Amino acid sequence: MMETSAGGPLLIVGGGIGGCAAALALARRGFEVTVLEQSAELKEIGAGIQLGPNAFRVFDALDLREAIERVVVYPDGLVMMDALSGEEVTRIGLGQPFLERFKQPYGVIYRADLHQVLVDACRAEPAIRLLTGQKLVDFEDDGRRVRVTTEAGATHVGAALIGADGLWSRIREKVVGDGKPHVSGHIAYRAVLPAAEVPSHLRFNDMTLWAGPKLHLVQYPLRRGELFNLVAVFHSDRYEEGWDTYGDPAELHQRFSAACEPVQQLLSKIETWRMWVLCDREPVSDWSQGRVTLLGDAAHPMLQYMAQGACMAMEDAMVLAQRADQHRADLAQAFLAYQADRSVRTCRVQLTARLYGAAYHAEGPVRELRNQFLRSRTPEQSRESLAWLYDPI
Repeated sequence: MMETSAGGPLLIVGGGIGGCAAALALARRGFEVTVLEQSAELKEIGAGIQLGPNAFRVFDALDLREAIERVVVYPDGLVMMDALSGEEVTRIGLGQPFLERFKQPYGVIYRADLHQVLVDACRAEPAIRLLTGQKLVDFEDDGRRVRVTTEAGATHVGAALIGADGLWSRIREKVVGDGKPHVSGHIAYRAVLPAAEVPSHLRFNDMTLWAGPKLHLVQYPLRRGELFNLVAVFHSDRYEEGWDTYGDPAELHQRFSAACEPVQQLLSKIETWRMWVLCDREPVSDWSQGRVTLLGDAAHPMLQYMAQGACMAMEDAMVLAQRADQHRADLAQAFLAYQADRSVRTCRVQLTARLYGAAYHAEGPVRELRNQFLRSRTPEQSRESLAWLYDPI
């Protein structure tokens, strides 16, 4: 039965991966949902993203597995290489032992493809309205309903408000009020190129990370192996807000000048790079206030080193929908229950991502210690190190 309280639909600000997943999860539990996206069209920017077993549990719950299967790539392993020596440091196989342990696969996908799967599913749901060109200016919660006003002068009234508006969330400004995001001092350059342009001896069907002093390079295939995703990260004082800025190839190559020949070969294949500054925030446990709550990067933005940003947002969506279903008569209580369920887990991912970044970028004896430690682990130990993240929640 569709929820049609006097307060109106549930309003979601942000039509990205987290916002669309939340809309779909709520609609599947009988809620009416309106998604307000500030852009003129529903689309994602970015390149590839990684999908752990926790993401595939969400796909199964939302009946999206068949659509995802058409665009996902399943790597053979998660591999760390030393970017200076070119030697393999460690490998986590993603074959049968991994599947038997976690009951779900590990995949990589073009961000735009994942987003399109979610958008198509939302458009097929009668209970979901997707509205574009709706940039939030302000909102008001009067205890019975929430009123959103937009830059274009439109007003939307709903039973509650979910802020899925990302790192620079306007809703977070009023709910949490913790100022600007924390700038990590790390910059990421990203590019996608046809697989045929990647040297054949480097065309691995793996998620490969080349780890070096204050830098790393990630490579993996996309779209059934037709494309290759490259992400180069290094320490820099350069700062530009946003996700879609042209990078400086000269700076990139200077930072990677000491890297081994395979890394140099990969970097040489790209002429134009897009860059973004990596930011996160200190973890908080109080991202709900009355009939307003946050989701995904608006609630717990994290550095990309654990490849869990989208996965955490989709997990948020499922838990939020469950709690809203359980507390239909009191959405403020539902939001408190949701954040209580999610705050410790997402805090752990946020902090672990910072630790992973330090490990990837280690230099001197710390780099040697990292390599020795990772090489000493058995395949089973390597898999079990991920159990806290990939086991069902």
